[in-house]
Amino acid sequence: MTAGAVSLSLAAVLGLLLLIGWKGLSYFWPAPVYQFELDINGNKQTVIGELYEQKSIPIRQLAEAGIDISDIKGERVLRYLIKTGNRERVELDFITVLDPQIESRSLAHDIAVIDRVKNGKFYGYPISYIDDGASKGLTELSHGLLAAAQVRDEIRQLQQKDIAAINLQLEQLRRQERKFGKQSELEQKRRQLEQTYSVLEQRLFDLRLVLEKDALLVRDMAGTTVRLPLEQILDIWYPNNMGFADKLVHWGRQLGKFVIEDPREANTEGGVFPAIFGTVFMVLLMSVMVTPLGVMAAVYLHEYAGKNTFTKLIRVAVINLAGVPSIVYGVFGLGFFVYMVGGSVDEIFFSDQLPAPTFGTPGILWSALTLAILTLPVVIVSTEEGLARIPNSIRHGSLALGATQAETLWRIVLPMASPAIMTGLILAVARAAGEVAPLMLVGVVKMAPTLPVDSHFPYLHLDRKFMHLGYHIYDVGFQSPNVEAARPLVYAISFLLVTVIVGLNLTAIGIRNHLREKYRSLEH
Repeated sequence: MTAGAVSLSLAAVLGLLLLIGWKGLSYFWPAPVYQFELDINGNKQTVIGELYEQKSIPIRQLAEAGIDISDIKGERVLRYLIKTGNRERVELDFITVLDPQIESRSLAHDIAVIDRVKNGKFYGYPISYIDDGASKGLTELSHGLLAAAQVRDEIRQLQQKDIAAINLQLEQLRRQERKFGKQSELEQKRRQLEQTYSVLEQRLFDLRLVLEKDALLVRDMAGTTVRLPLEQILDIWYPNNMGFADKLVHWGRQLGKFVIEDPREANTEGGVFPAIFGTVFMVLLMSVMVTPLGVMAAVYLHEYAGKNTFTKLIRVAVINLAGVPSIVYGVFGLGFFVYMVGGSVDEIFFSDQLPAPTFGTPGILWSALTLAILTLPVVIVSTEEGLARIPNSIRHGSLALGATQAETLWRIVLPMASPAIMTGLILAVARAAGEVAPLMLVGVVKMAPTLPVDSHFPYLHLDRKFMHLGYHIYDVGFQSPNVEAARPLVYAISFLLVTVIVGLNLTAIGIRNHLREKYRSLEH
């Protein structure tokens, strides 16, 4: 019965992962685009879009919703959810139609799906490509998109590196002037930086003017010709003209963009790279903090502490800490780490930067420390169990050969207990990577403008806020302005979070197995 229960649980977990993976990864597959001829209460219209969902519902449910069912026969009817896109021209991304309202449905030949910087996807028929005011054929559109992408990259380079570096130097000058007063050297340097800033700003305006001259003329589902600026177009593809191999290549390219690009459109479009980076970096930072603390506590309890009432109270406290709700740790981290410790650090070391504090606000350092305390009981218990499995004869032999207790502990006991330490770290990583509630109070945000690591000194900015895959799932799934459009993205991000956790755990398991094989001979 136990083996059957374990097998059933394993099958359920694998089935859940397969379901999440299927629904998430299929989001990037180029779906066919249909043209629907509709007759809704005598109003005929043409709709172009993807068939997003098909569901059979009872007629009674329609009647309760106040929908006229006089022309519907049978007890159930098919309801279709059609993704129409073209957000700036149609009020909703999706429309719901019933099967009797559809007069005809066919594949839209030569229809293009245009992925844009904002307003989501656009479905239409490309007419011509406007290059610097001159109309050209669609065959040259690929060159125009490549040139527009290069200009966008240069604009991003100017904004995120060159102009950001000038702003950083101006901020440093402001601090010096605040500390030493205005001086001629500082004023001269300020003028030079402002001149450089003006040159970069003018270059930025020129690049944007270049992009505004190029456009793509597209005919939408209403037959209206729409001008789409090339600066807003990220990609274009023709799903109904693709073969299987083309769709597979497109799927791989879209999946790659999802992993390496930044999010946009209130996190419902684009990629999740900042969230991946923030999750992995925060977990690694937490691991560096929790491992020494947990190991030292376990060593004290097992190797040095006497078997008395005080030690029993400590063990009871450690066990009880493992059952404290995670949101309580978040409140503690906000009050102690952020307001007390961070505020004190600002007053002592960064008083010239106030009232814009450096560490007195939530950041990735406080998030890592909060999760380190949250996962500390797991590491303590696992390490202490590993220490208990080491025979006392090994300790006695080391002491008999003249080694001190500290040398025995450092050179023999801890290396042999390292597999158990790695086991505790694996459990800590698995829990910390999925925690969201405490992070909402101590550092995670919906959109972080910069990563905690960049090319500016001191390169590692532990005071910055960060994005997290767990919070990203919550934000996209429950705070999105368009929940239906974001639902497949929730599956994709969930599958990515599971993949990241599995990757971190597999790395730790590999290290643990290596250590276990290395010290296996000593145990015998």
